[in-house]
Amino acid sequence: MSEFAWPIRVYWEDTDAGQIVYHARYLHFMERARSEWLRHIGIEQDQVRDEQNVVFVVTESYLKWIKPARYNDELNVTVENVKIGRASLQFEQRVCRQNQDGEELLVTATVRAAAVADGGLKPMRIPQSIYEKFVAGAKALAE
Repeated sequence: MSEFAWPIRVYWEDTDAGQIVYHARYLHFMERARSEWLRHIGIEQDQVRDEQNVVFVVTESYLKWIKPARYNDELNVTVENVKIGRASLQFEQRVCRQNQDGEELLVTATVRAAAVADGGLKPMRIPQSIYEKFVAGAKALAE
């Protein structure tokens, strides 16, 4: 498995009057895919916040729009090439449209998230038990 993919359908609320997806909506799609990847590797963000007082905040994103998605498109949003530091994570993501010929690449992104203490948002190290889940999840993506 070289990527984690999460399916998303484009709804009317995601588009402008021309039925083209708003540029900012791709960030929502990618956030959902990252959240589902976390769930897939055994990390529930609300539990981590409640039990270990850590949350992850996006500190940087770079997106490249290649083609637009449109109303009712079926998309796959991927998480791949996860890099894990002691206090941050970096994700490579893609948004692809499903069609009869396979997948068509629409958007690529690099997203960085930092571990911070809930409440004060002070940077902190990723707790060891969570770090180990990240490492195992990234390793599974690389295989």
